[in-house]
Amino acid sequence: MNDPQLDFGFEGPVVPLAPTAKGKAKARGKSAAPKPVASALAAAAPAADAESLARQLEAHPDFRVLRRLQPCLQFAPAQGPVRHVVLLDTETTGLDASREKIIELALVRVEVDIETGRPCGAVQVYDGLEDPGMPISAEIEALTGISNDMVRGQRLDETRVAELLAGADLIVAHNAAFDRPFVEARLPAFAQLPWACSFADIDWRTEGQSSAKLENLALSHGWFYDAHRAEMDCHALLAVLGQTLPKSQQTGLARLMLAGTQTSYRLQATAAPFDAKDLLKARGYRWNAEQRVWQTLLSDEAALQAECDWLRSTVYGGRAARVQLETLHAGIKYSARAGEVSQRQL
Repeated sequence: MNDPQLDFGFEGPVVPLAPTAKGKAKARGKSAAPKPVASALAAAAPAADAESLARQLEAHPDFRVLRRLQPCLQFAPAQGPVRHVVLLDTETTGLDASREKIIELALVRVEVDIETGRPCGAVQVYDGLEDPGMPISAEIEALTGISNDMVRGQRLDETRVAELLAGADLIVAHNAAFDRPFVEARLPAFAQLPWACSFADIDWRTEGQSSAKLENLALSHGWFYDAHRAEMDCHALLAVLGQTLPKSQQTGLARLMLAGTQTSYRLQATAAPFDAKDLLKARGYRWNAEQRVWQTLLSDEAALQAECDWLRSTVYGGRAARVQLETLHAGIKYSARAGEVSQRQL
């Protein structure tokens, strides 16, 4: 997407800060500690009664009801041709794929009906821990719940991973630019497959969402879940992507299957006038400090041509100019590997 989404939390890394410790409640006299609310409700109302109460609340205009997301492992059988999609999530020791390591990998493989974009058939799941060979920090343990003791001596099941990747048509991750470099460094087979990003390849703002963070997307559908464990994040992502997007009237899965066939472009506005910096920034360009150039990502050839026309008339004042392009097909996009670089005359 070349439209900026900074104010909506779209372009930051999808790694929330570790929660802060809660203070302990001060005891009052000798009264017995109150029973936790969840326990009290469970004791007071069987599941059927609780659902009845939830439906009553839903019917009231002043209330919204959130339900715990229940992973679906069996969808209706396929009615036509399908694509095999693998949803992926990782937990890691940190953010830098060149220095940090994977501590958990989850894969959820599902068939997707090509015509409807809906998941179908049986869901296959893998979730494994791995000893990173370095200590897990207190911050990462607080965020993920994964401790040094849990991963000690553990190793990913590469045979099982290969089984789930066999015949896969597309890998999907929520913030693939984070996950892809980690898994390619650990398991090179991931470099041979096309990828799509459910965080960046869907224009969530246009689809009416105020945030592209997975937890918020789930909340918008009335679900909550225990986040920051890889397998549950994958189930939540599958549930969200199986829904119809209100603007495009496609499912998220359909949109990503299309993205997995498209070539995108990273355009650098080389030798752009200094006075154009505010125009470029407002249009969604980012400053590449290493190469000292403004650049943006464009979703397809049509968007690229429109951007070149805008640059020529607005930034370069109609005079001849050359811009640099990096071509990113789905086998390269979101990886640490570079695409094919070329020049285009405006």
